[in-house]
Amino acid sequence: MNTVSAAEALVTQLESYGVEYVFGTCGHTNIALLDALGPSSITFVIARHEQAAAHAADGYARATGRPGVLLTHVGPGMMNAVTGVATAALDSVPLVVITGDVPSYYYGRHPHQEVNLHADADQTAIYRPFCKRTWQVQRVQDLPRVTERAFWTAASGRPGTVLVNIPMDLFNRQVARYDGDHPLPGHQGAADLDEATADRIAQALLEAERPLLYFGGGIRSPQARAALLRLAEHLDIPLAHSLMGKGIVPDQHPLLLGMPGFWGLETTHDYTKGADVVLALATRFAETDASSWESTYTWNFPPSKLIQIDIDPAEIGRNYPVHIGAVADVGLALDSITAAVLSRRDEPVTRAAVRETIAAARSSVFDAARTAGRSDDFPLRPQRILADLRDTLPEDAVLVTDVGWNKNGVAQCYELPEQGRFITPGGASTMGFGPAAAVGVQIAQPDRVVVALIGDGGMSAQLPAVPMAVEQGAPVIFVVMNNRAHGTIADLQASSFGRSYGCEFTDAEGRSYSPDFAKYGEACGADGYAVSSPADLRKALENALARRRPAVLDVPMVNEPVPTPGHWNIKDIYAGRFPADTV
Repeated sequence: MNTVSAAEALVTQLESYGVEYVFGTCGHTNIALLDALGPSSITFVIARHEQAAAHAADGYARATGRPGVLLTHVGPGMMNAVTGVATAALDSVPLVVITGDVPSYYYGRHPHQEVNLHADADQTAIYRPFCKRTWQVQRVQDLPRVTERAFWTAASGRPGTVLVNIPMDLFNRQVARYDGDHPLPGHQGAADLDEATADRIAQALLEAERPLLYFGGGIRSPQARAALLRLAEHLDIPLAHSLMGKGIVPDQHPLLLGMPGFWGLETTHDYTKGADVVLALATRFAETDASSWESTYTWNFPPSKLIQIDIDPAEIGRNYPVHIGAVADVGLALDSITAAVLSRRDEPVTRAAVRETIAAARSSVFDAARTAGRSDDFPLRPQRILADLRDTLPEDAVLVTDVGWNKNGVAQCYELPEQGRFITPGGASTMGFGPAAAVGVQIAQPDRVVVALIGDGGMSAQLPAVPMAVEQGAPVIFVVMNNRAHGTIADLQASSFGRSYGCEFTDAEGRSYSPDFAKYGEACGADGYAVSSPADLRKALENALARRRPAVLDVPMVNEPVPTPGHWNIKDIYAGRFPADTV
């Protein structure tokens, strides 16, 4: 037995890379690989829809920091996964997609499910706009090399998604056993700042009167987080975070202003607009975080001077003019800047007035949320739902959100504990991310409490997540904030056009309608809780935490808009107002 099938060799290679789980669905083009996975140490997590599988693999990658692996089928299978793979790509999440394709010798004859209306066997083209790299494997001998390249590319530099497209006949061809001849690099070096640039940045921060550190979701490692706080605390510089940066610095930190932008805070904007030097770290200045880049509301470059550090050179200066730009690993860069600062000033800076302003502002935000959270109105106010979660969940619980109040409200006013984690879809803002992504997170971290905080629209979009959780024994708590609508968009349409047609769920008679999500959970084998009074939610949460089983909580909620202190240009568009240079 000197040879094995290429599928068996590939599985051995995946095992050598430390792959523990493969998420996906079956199809006639990938069952040879599934058969090889069966006796291996790798667990296949089956989903009932490829988008659910992609979001679960994404959640697993976010929780572990290692590439998630997704297995899909030709044509409709890999196309169903597009939304989930693109969501991971736009949030810089490492994801390796392995897809079976039509037999290599039938290219162009339109075998079953071939994508070929533009070019023969052209399904890789579908993924090119959002993948770092796509590979169309032509020869079975190339598969080990391509697989190594795929894992390296997904995880190195700015992480992202890659596609390895394999004609189904290659899986069954005989090859030599995999013997480790294509290992992953044993050490992945990272780009540091050169000494001169670190000195320039240190000097700019020391000379600034109103400096600000603004960070995004790219600060992921514990080393980078510690380096950020060392610099901020030594110079007493206020901190602001993007949506994706929520939780990187504890919400209780005395220098943390909070989030700017459309769903940001007025006090944060007071500082962002008046900062003379802004050091931006691993953030792309997304539209909603930057109030559609209009200087009246959030960022004001110039006269503010922007220093921007990112691992991706394409992000430097994309949205604002840069005073100093650097392509580097942010953790190493922060260490270098701090060393340069200390060489000039080893005595800590004190800005007592700034800390007092921040403390008052943050207390006001959280106190207002707590006050609203004491409401006994029913259906529940969203703040009440967040308050009950905050008071009931353990300190290290992971909140995986979808889109709407569960994302924006949490980022704005949920006081995340220091050990807690907030995971959300930022770049694509994908409805349906939360349910399945939470299953992936729970699989990665089985001992932590994982809550999928989702709207009824998001839950409806990814119903397969519940049976996936049951089958995997993943005790995810699905909290459905049920306002019987795509609530955020309904509010937006109502405020702009006076009604919310097409955004609220109604039955054939025009009455407000919702599935019974608690009974759906029970039908899938999970626990189901129908919240029917204000006190029920906390009881349901306590029961779910005690039982450690998959649970679906159907929580009626009033449709209440998230406060929007910032700006989003879409409201101008609806009102018929356009920038002068576009008319």
